[in-house]
Amino acid sequence: MDALFPRNDFLIAPGIAHLCAGGRTPALRTHPAALARYLADQSDGLAGDHRQEEAILHLRHRLARDWRCDLGDIGLVSSVAEGVAMVAGSLDLRPGDEVVVPDIEYPSLAAPFAMRPGVVLRVAEGAAGIAAAITPRTRVIAASSVSFLNAERADLPALRALADTAGALLVLDHTQAAGWMPIEASLADFSFAACYKWMLGITGIAVAHWNRARQPGWAPGSAGWYSMAGQGRPDWRAPVALVPDAMRFCRGNPSHAGVYALEAALDYLDAQAGVEAHVLALAAELRARCLDAQLPVMTPAKHGASVCLPHPEAAEAVRRLEAAGVLTWNGRGRIRVSFHGYNDTDDMERAFTALRGVFAG
Repeated sequence: MDALFPRNDFLIAPGIAHLCAGGRTPALRTHPAALARYLADQSDGLAGDHRQEEAILHLRHRLARDWRCDLGDIGLVSSVAEGVAMVAGSLDLRPGDEVVVPDIEYPSLAAPFAMRPGVVLRVAEGAAGIAAAITPRTRVIAASSVSFLNAERADLPALRALADTAGALLVLDHTQAAGWMPIEASLADFSFAACYKWMLGITGIAVAHWNRARQPGWAPGSAGWYSMAGQGRPDWRAPVALVPDAMRFCRGNPSHAGVYALEAALDYLDAQAGVEAHVLALAAELRARCLDAQLPVMTPAKHGASVCLPHPEAAEAVRRLEAAGVLTWNGRGRIRVSFHGYNDTDDMERAFTALRGVFAG
């Protein structure tokens, strides 16, 4: 299977199999030009400021198209952790109220709820175990569409149905999916995605989705000049009037550099086709090879664009893979191999060969 994207479009060193999209992707060679446009606009006074605001609006339009929701439902936030923290801090959660998360969840989605005094964090056994963890006190279900830990793909319509039955909010993290998997934002009450993985952007900016049809009265518990409907002196006395859309997630200046970089990245992705089928095929083939070789695979049959293998010395194993020219990712005692459009069968073969060597000792 050939790569979908020309490898030379990315800053990938010769001879390297870059297989860590689940951590961060290599930079596009168009990023410097995008950042140069941002710097030029920053330097051009009010005219440049106007162009920066136009860039934000244009980015939100295309994200709303990609996530199949209204423009007003799409905002920008500095990170998934920041966005989830704003939601967690805004909810009227009482002592004894419960938030259900799977044990394969990323800390950014769980920790903000765990920090709420008196709130009980119920940890389910995988996404499939969420139903069994729900009780009459469940107020929030928080999960990723694709797990960072084992690449399991969640059944999102089933999670929506569970949330509706329990009368709970559904908060989703699409970080390990956005950029290769179609996103149906309407399934969640709130959803987020970091932009520096399969979306090919940079850090400092994340997508924040507020489903205004499901949660029309939502407001964060804090504000800043950018999220206020007006900045005159009377407006910043309580109660503060907020902008009417999901840009209330953005309390101060958004990452304009991140906006320009993400815009260029989405331009690039829009010109491509077949990314989902490509990455799933490569991941499925590597998973099958590893299972046939009796390597310890923790990724289930319903998976995303990654394959994960537990290892007792995962950090050292990843260093050994890197020494062999195969870049993967470490964390939580496992090796994660992630595919994007710049990968091909040769990359998959190199990863499999290197993994066999690592597990052979």
